[in-house]
Amino acid sequence: MTLERPDDTDGSILGGGDHDVDGTDAFPEEQSPLETVLARRALGDSVTPRDNGVILDGVAIVGERRSADEHVTEEAARLIAAAPAANTTRAYARIWAGYLSWCAATGRTPLPTTGATLASFVAELAGRGLAPASIDQALACVSSAHGKAGLPRPHTTAARDALRAYRRAWSTTAGNTVRKAPPITIDILRSLIDHTPDDTPTGIRDRAALVLGFALMGRRSELTALDCEHLTFPRQGLEVFIPMSKTDQDAAGQSVAIPYGSHLATCPVRSVQAWLAVLHEHGITTGALLRPIDRFGRIGGAPGWAGRGGLRLSGVTLNTIVKNAALRAGLADAERYSAHGLRAGGATTLADANVPTGKIAEQGRWKPTSPTVHGYVRAVDRWKDNPMGKAGL
Repeated sequence: MTLERPDDTDGSILGGGDHDVDGTDAFPEEQSPLETVLARRALGDSVTPRDNGVILDGVAIVGERRSADEHVTEEAARLIAAAPAANTTRAYARIWAGYLSWCAATGRTPLPTTGATLASFVAELAGRGLAPASIDQALACVSSAHGKAGLPRPHTTAARDALRAYRRAWSTTAGNTVRKAPPITIDILRSLIDHTPDDTPTGIRDRAALVLGFALMGRRSELTALDCEHLTFPRQGLEVFIPMSKTDQDAAGQSVAIPYGSHLATCPVRSVQAWLAVLHEHGITTGALLRPIDRFGRIGGAPGWAGRGGLRLSGVTLNTIVKNAALRAGLADAERYSAHGLRAGGATTLADANVPTGKIAEQGRWKPTSPTVHGYVRAVDRWKDNPMGKAGL
């Protein structure tokens, strides 16, 4: 009997997290008595070779595959379907429906596809004026579909060449310049906090969201997923447990330490404690940390709450909190600010304070080699170490 190690044909191209490749998870440190016995018996004299398989402890194990070997159970199918992130699943579903429709209209075969079909699909999407990043995601979707169907990945050389040419043309077209949300550095954060009230439930919640987002360098998905139970308060400050993040798709979880701040208004520990005190006053001690508040000032989950939807703030609402604070503070281009600016601003502020890049990446849950975090550092360094400053202009 040949023991096979199945190939991982579901390699997602987008949004993939870190993967351990040393195999340590496959070998537990300790075995139970039963596991020890089974391991010894499996390697003992009870194995008898046969032409079409082996006899193990009197049980025939046939080498040929059976029809059931090619089918997953309903529970396994449910777990497999739930593996990708929700945003990725929704995006891929939309892209796949469009791809199938285009194939039907043009008389092409969706699976398995050819390099010519993929290149033509890129040209079709480019003709619609889609951003290059959206077309890149479409290619990833089609490639992923082949893997899930057990088919070889399609050749993408021609499609990538077409996309590269389109990206050059797209970048020189007026109005297509990518405008990143400005980073919310510590000075901007203080201005946002100064213009956010501290005497209403909404204001106290917004202050906590702003300061915690900056100190945690949190992604929107991380902030909205936080529960009260994820917070602990050791002597040194605040410890936040992140159950899952973009770079932790297997949900191993990570604890992030946040010390007390030196300014009362922007101290993340005191800001979060003030919001927790409001939640406790309304009988809320567990569940979602950042909650919606209705127009009567009642918190989601509290008696009489008249809001709609779930009990967690959405990523859209987090963006709105930041934009509204920027408008109140009278910042230039206030509409461009978003919750991502808290994450970018935290990294930028630390880089300006000469914090090592590795420490910034660890605090913000970036991979050490992430081009994003290195980009924040370079954006600071190009002004710090600019040689033209020594030219005597």
